[in-house]
Amino acid sequence: MKLLLTSGGVTNSSIEAALVRLLGKPITDCRALCVPTAQWGHPMCGPESVQGLVAARPDWRHLTGLGWVSLGVLELTALPSIGAERWVPWVREADVLLVDGGDATYLAHWVRESGLADLLPSLTDTVWVGVSAGSMVMTPRIGDLFVEWSGAADDRTLGVVDFAIFPHLDAFPTNTMVDAERWAAGLGVPSYVIDEQTAVVVADGVVEVVSEGRWKAFDADGA
Repeated sequence: MKLLLTSGGVTNSSIEAALVRLLGKPITDCRALCVPTAQWGHPMCGPESVQGLVAARPDWRHLTGLGWVSLGVLELTALPSIGAERWVPWVREADVLLVDGGDATYLAHWVRESGLADLLPSLTDTVWVGVSAGSMVMTPRIGDLFVEWSGAADDRTLGVVDFAIFPHLDAFPTNTMVDAERWAAGLGVPSYVIDEQTAVVVADGVVEVVSEGRWKAFDADGA
């Protein structure tokens, strides 16, 4: 699987060019499935925000509103009840999964429980576009700062990549570089701090930062 891990989505031309490169064809020729599941695990999200994502309203113009040839919904909490024979073909036929934010530990739980985690290694041509928690879920851990789901045992997530992500740099009062430095110092894994104009691209084992904004990389010691 190819990864485009963002804080705020496809917010500028550099990130859009990286996405098109990963897709191998124009966005308007690609079939997308959006995954709203992480929103249910975060107290700041709810029915209206989920509807906005699914309906590709203006606030989601950087994700679901990019002009996909088709746009569907993959709600992970529903998948165990309908059987893999139904939903696996939907995923395999999609060019891209658009995975929205919310709580990354809740999302990780349902990626596993739904069976999607077992399918991911075989999706070699599929692009995973994450926003916020949709990006953080692919990391080994997110730090206690970002755990909002009361059912989380700890801050561990899927570990598809070997680095952590601190999103929304400078977008909120608690997301300053000072906060990020404190967060990185306690993780024990390499990390990237990214703002809304930055993405981390992972393809064929190569990690690249694409940015028209502000970002910083830390090693496992937080330096």
